[in-house]
Amino acid sequence: MMDMAPVFFYNLFMTVGVIVFAPLLFVKVILTPKYRNRVGKRLGCALGDSPGGASSEGRPRIWVHALSVGEVASARNLVQELRRSYPLGIILFSSATRAGESFARAVLGHQVDCFLPFPFDLLWSVKRLLSWARPDLFVLVETDFWPNFLGELRRRDIPSLLVNGRVSAASLVRYRRFSWLFRPLFNSFQTLAMQTEQDALSLRQLGVDPACLMVLGNLKYDAALSGGGIKQGLDRAALQIPAQALVWVAGSTHPGEEELIFAAFAELTRTFPNLFLVVAPRNVERGAELAAMAARRGLSAFSRSGGFAGEGSVLILDTLGELASVYALGDLAFIGGSLVPQRGHNPLEPAGHGKPVLFGPFMEDFAEISRDLLAVGGARQVHDEAELWTGLSLWLADPAERERAGRQAQGLIAARRGVTEAHLALIRRVLAQEGRG
Repeated sequence: MMDMAPVFFYNLFMTVGVIVFAPLLFVKVILTPKYRNRVGKRLGCALGDSPGGASSEGRPRIWVHALSVGEVASARNLVQELRRSYPLGIILFSSATRAGESFARAVLGHQVDCFLPFPFDLLWSVKRLLSWARPDLFVLVETDFWPNFLGELRRRDIPSLLVNGRVSAASLVRYRRFSWLFRPLFNSFQTLAMQTEQDALSLRQLGVDPACLMVLGNLKYDAALSGGGIKQGLDRAALQIPAQALVWVAGSTHPGEEELIFAAFAELTRTFPNLFLVVAPRNVERGAELAAMAARRGLSAFSRSGGFAGEGSVLILDTLGELASVYALGDLAFIGGSLVPQRGHNPLEPAGHGKPVLFGPFMEDFAEISRDLLAVGGARQVHDEAELWTGLSLWLADPAERERAGRQAQGLIAARRGVTEAHLALIRRVLAQEGRG
């Protein structure tokens, strides 16, 4: 059970914060559509009928929560297998971000019974949402820990599981500094299924009950092999990519990276005139900004959202849910969020399609995966524009080596499959113990 003193001071802080900042928050919500459409339900207002209604009695109700797009991608296979295992069950799904929810609706719309809001961590909001959703089991994917929510689950005897759990070096520093808050949070889970032994060791050192910890591996490996993110009908012709082009896909890019990417691409086209670039910004609302940036480099760019008005050698993929498909159409990939300190994004998405991968030094959220890809020769790490240019040039000039690296990356993923089934067995066991299996 969580200590009362930390929770009391946490709620005191939250209450004071709401009172002090309420006017500013109200104005921001009113003026920003992406907040205006979600805030009411996250407060527990205007929820409508409970998911499943009266007919759901006796059917297991499983609530899966993923913080944002990356965590949704990790959970995709698990949710699909949950649906196969519990065809009559009620599967609830939430994401804390609008982008995460949009992506989840796109890839899990046929498996999920209800996409619900995740409450703000205010006691009355949490209680209203839980009373409305009535879950038999809560499954948290990777991260997004909130004291009131987890505490209320515990008070209601609703079991909670952490799946695909990970602890980065930066997170561990924060957990240790505020161990009075995080230790009881982690101990509120019935089981914490971690990605690696090191992740489990970090939590044991923090004081988490060893009996609650297990290592099941990384769900992203199975997700990369499933092909579940492929969008039917999306081919090179549909994207106006020349059939004979060499295609470099730069995925989930952040500010500070695109200038380097465009500079490297402009230089590469002198040696490889049939090279085509796809840039997929992490924030899809930056499409126009990137098109203008490319133009300043003398590059002709067109955007996916713009309906392909015009043509060029650079496609700005400013849409959600299509990047995995475009990775499959490319010849090699760069992973964004890694040349700037944004902790990196998932290199398994292109690797799962047999594409060699480049990434920068900031891959903290995928430290184990990036190390493994480098070890088998399926990836190259670069630190600046010059190294990016060199790494790309070597693979572009040597098709046999490029294909070998892609096979190595794909082979690594194949060797790690089976993680989803291990997580599913854990969920079955917990539901059976609760008499809901």
